[in-house]
Order: sequence, then C-alpha cells, then structure tokens
Amino acid sequence: MHRKLVIGDIHGGLRALHQIMERAKVSKDDTLIFLGDYVDGWSESPQVIDYLIELNKKNKCIFIRGNHDELLLQWLSESKDNLEWYKHGGEATVLAYTNISAAKKQIHVDFLKSLQDYYLDEQNRLFIHAGFTNMNGIHYEYFPKLFYWDRTLWETALSLDQSLPKYSLHYPKRLTLYDEIYIGHTPVTKINETVPIQKACVWNIDTGAAFKGSLTILNVDTKEFWQSEPLNALYFNEKGRN
Repeated sequence: MHRKLVIGDIHGGLRALHQIMERAKVSKDDTLIFLGDYVDGWSESPQVIDYLIELNKKNKCIFIRGNHDELLLQWLSESKDNLEWYKHGGEATVLAYTNISAAKKQIHVDFLKSLQDYYLDEQNRLFIHAGFTNMNGIHYEYFPKLFYWDRTLWETALSLDQSLPKYSLHYPKRLTLYDEIYIGHTPVTKINETVPIQKACVWNIDTGAAFKGSLTILNVDTKEFWQSEPLNALYFNEKGRN
C-alpha cells in the first residue's frame, strides 16, 4: 500500500528515527516527507544525514530545509561559527563531526544544499519547515529564509478564534490558500502537547524530539501517527537541547 508519511524534526536523534520507521512499518512503497531540522540536539547528527542519504536510494523521499540544517551548512562550508547556534544544539553537532572525514563532510554539504524550501503536493497540501509570511502564499515570499525561520504562521493558527468563519473578512488569508499545511519548527510541547496538533488548516508535527518529547511520523491521508520513545530516554546520558 502506497502511503504518504510526514516526519517531524529529528535533531540528531537517530535511535528515534529507527523506532518510528519500525513502528510505522515503512516500506519501499511509501513516500516520506521530512520537514527539516535533521541535526542539532542529540549526538548523532552526521549519522542521521548518512541514514537519510541511504534511505533516499530505496524510498521516494522529500527533504525540506530546516533552520538548523542551514546553520550546519554554513559551518561546514564556510567554517561559520555562531554562538547562538552552539547554545541551541550546535555544540553537540560540532562535537559529532570531529571524527568525520573531509570527504564525508563534502557529501553532507551536498545533501544540505539539495534540501527544498517547501513541497506542495497535487492535493494542495503544503509541507514546509516553519511557514511563510506573504498573504498570497509561498510563490510570492520576499524573504525565502522565512520558509525555515517563521513562527507567525503557527502563532496565527494557534491564536485564531475557532468560531470565526473562513469567509469572514477577518479570517487570516494565509490560512485559506492551502487545504492543509504541515510544519515543524515550533515544538507542540511549548503548549504542553505531546502529539501532532491541528489548528485551522495547520498541522504541527514537531513533538519536541530536540528536548524531552518524541519523534513523530504521520500518515497524511488517514492522520494515523506513530511516535518514538521520548528522546531523553533514548539518549539518557546526554542533555540534548534541554
């Protein structure tokens, strides 16, 4: 059976990625959409990228760019140090790359450069790491970095009065453009949730794997989902981004 599965922010948690692939019984017939932030947090960022590169040989995979992936690319290709990045999971990634060969690093640079800003499927469902700010949608965005940095799309969906009809002049136009929008970037654990959350047409799949949450994989058509163990239990001797 051909399924379309979407995966939240991994943040270097390879063990969790193995778990959700097993729990969802992922087969070579499934299309996998990764929402970005493959790195920064737990200790296996290089191994996560290796795993994804191999997975792409067996499955149809769509890899979307997260802000942490862009920060790693800057460090690998330009040796760009960023103290804010270090504080938000980058330090674990830098340490993890100490024993990685120059040739392997170049393969990872190529992978990071190949990431997509977003994916819009034939059913008008948008998959994007963070969001967009242009009222007319992704094709009109003036600031492409917002595809992987924006938090206002989720904040708008979260604060929306649910009784407001879609045809109202006050209804946010951004939330009328796509049938569904799948995002990561802002963990639902910030609103004390542990599972994917839908607000308006936005589905947030980031269930806090960088911190003390689980990694999630969700079937886009049925909304059935599977989760790993909490990452701090899988990497009990590490701090992640906690």
